[in-house]
Amino acid sequence: MCRGRVSREEWRQARQDRLYARGDETKGGNPNLKISWHNGEFTLSVTISHLSEQKGTDKKGRPIMTRAPRVTGKLWLPEKHRQKVLELLLSGVPYTVELIKGRDSRYRVHITFAVTAPVLVTNPNQGYLGVDTNPDGAALANVSYTGQPTPWPEGFTIPYPKALHKFAGEFQITMHPNGFLYIKVPELSYSRGFRRTYLIGVLAKVVVDTAKTLGKPIALESLDFGKDRFDTNRKFNRMAANFPFKKMVEAVTRKAFKEGVGVKQVWPAHTSTIGYYKYMERYGITIHHAAALVIARRAIGFRERITKELKQKVQAVKEKLSQKVNSLPGEGRGMTRKVKQLFKRLDGKISVHNGLTRYKQESFHSVWHDLKHLALSSR
Repeated sequence: MCRGRVSREEWRQARQDRLYARGDETKGGNPNLKISWHNGEFTLSVTISHLSEQKGTDKKGRPIMTRAPRVTGKLWLPEKHRQKVLELLLSGVPYTVELIKGRDSRYRVHITFAVTAPVLVTNPNQGYLGVDTNPDGAALANVSYTGQPTPWPEGFTIPYPKALHKFAGEFQITMHPNGFLYIKVPELSYSRGFRRTYLIGVLAKVVVDTAKTLGKPIALESLDFGKDRFDTNRKFNRMAANFPFKKMVEAVTRKAFKEGVGVKQVWPAHTSTIGYYKYMERYGITIHHAAALVIARRAIGFRERITKELKQKVQAVKEKLSQKVNSLPGEGRGMTRKVKQLFKRLDGKISVHNGLTRYKQESFHSVWHDLKHLALSSR
């Protein structure tokens, strides 16, 4: 307690502003913080156990207590959750309740049910739907079990969310017939608080519904702060640094669990770099689509080999930089000392990359780490 910073009464209120009780299946859900349904309304009954009094003892000398009094009040639930909560109450499953008193002296309730996982409706043998999350949306890649992009089914469309109608272009879809699409929500990159959380939920629903329609599980990058970003745009990098990618991945994972859609998280290192060198030019797609393709291929179990075409690209970059030699010091362009050292490391790593284990091929200091710096230095 910081003397002089807060009054004792304020400290006591902050210390005693919440009540928590875990559920018990043998006692009908939660005996201490009990939710009931009567005459079309939900109520919450709080058992005040410390007000129970002793009324005697049993044969063994143990105290016999009176029934603890209860305080009952109305409980308001959002319309979209009422039917689900009622079904869970009738089934008798245990639930956890956390009663929180806010600064406005109003009480709010957090209810947690133990829900069994539904039957999976997706099959990994058909491939994966690769998802690359970004500050303004998500890139999707429809990938077959062979690791190649698959065209969208005939008549396939992305439904427009009913709740997004504030302005034109609030929800944009750019679809490529060869199995790639980008879902863009411009407001996602600058909105704050509850609005951003809501937009993330809308985007997660669209992604999960797409995977459910295709019958394919979702491939995502794991929750890691070392996410590979291959972009030199300062504005984009600033948005990426401030965007909660963890919240996006968690929203997709939760929604997929409820809908019976499988989710597989993969190591996030070098997905954009691999997509830039191997797939962006081949399929005529953006760097984000290429990263989504790499994510799906990694979920299937493919290794990313150094091909003859990639070696030719590296050689072309080397020749291009050799022509930019500038005798003036301090420019930092062309075949500088740092770039020469980079090519020297690449010569050693490229020759042995295909023979390495998958773990070493995807490690942070693999050949892809140097190829990323090479691409950035040649721009």
